Amino acid sequence: MHTRSFGTRLALIIMVSLPLMSCQFIDQLQAIRTFKDANIAYQRSDYPLAVELYNEVLADDPSLTIAHFYLANSYDQQFRPSLRGERENDELLEKAIDHYITSVDSEANVEMRKLSMQYLVAAFGPDKSNEPAKSEPVLQQMIDSDPSNPDNYFVLSKLYEDSGLFEEAEEVLTQVQDLRADDPVVHMRVAGFYDRNEEFERTIEALGRRAALEPDNPEAYYTIGNFYWQKAFRDFQISDEEEMEYIMLGLEQLDKALDINVDYTEALTYKNILLRMQGNLTEDLDEREALIEEADVLRERAEELIKIQRGGAN
Repeated sequence: MHTRSFGTRLALIIMVSLPLMSCQFIDQLQAIRTFKDANIAYQRSDYPLAVELYNEVLADDPSLTIAHFYLANSYDQQFRPSLRGERENDELLEKAIDHYITSVDSEANVEMRKLSMQYLVAAFGPDKSNEPAKSEPVLQQMIDSDPSNPDNYFVLSKLYEDSGLFEEAEEVLTQVQDLRADDPVVHMRVAGFYDRNEEFERTIEALGRRAALEPDNPEAYYTIGNFYWQKAFRDFQISDEEEMEYIMLGLEQLDKALDINVDYTEALTYKNILLRMQGNLTEDLDEREALIEEADVLRERAEELIKIQRGGAN
């Protein structure tokens, strides 16, 4: 009884496999061609056609995972928040979310995976599916994959803040402050968080950290001075003594701004206002008059500078 030689068996395997390999190659080639057409439709904002073509791409070659992001976004672009609740419109967003998730899970390209996560978070946002709880694990994953990017921390913190979780939001902000202690923008955004939550002293502390990093930036000191003015002018629960304290602290910051830029119009304007407020709280009439005269000089100088800036100095 004879057995087939190894060469004969190998030739048989190749003959059986070749048609399968050829079909797969043809499908992949067709997927690449369709992908180009889909991209053209996407760039032209013809999203219904793009959806049709990207689905064909994935049917021909599921390994072309980049198509999931563009398919998801093509569905996403057709969703209308004003029509939320209508079945066909909601299905567009559901399909977008499914493909964003598939892109996150399967895409090998790191940047595309990050982009898919960002769009997925937006899809869960209040203007779309309004499912903030589903955003949290995605944001945590984004932070884990790119821990040096402060934007992800701020998005997660805002998510907690909007959900009424002040301590959790603050904890995330503490992490990003420790991570980027030398970034003035980080401290400004932290100040914004405390300001929204009526934590005045912490707002000033964050603004102070920003100013310490930008000692030659008059706007940093002006911003602090403006916050002191708001506190003195708008908080009706503080005493006259506290109001005077905030006025003096504001003037101190505005003087720092004007030491750097003597023609800083906004600083001149608010120093003028604070001096008048100081005068109103001053019992000594001579001192009050002197403060008002100084305020008048600053106001006139600010008005002159505004005219020059507008080209009306002639």
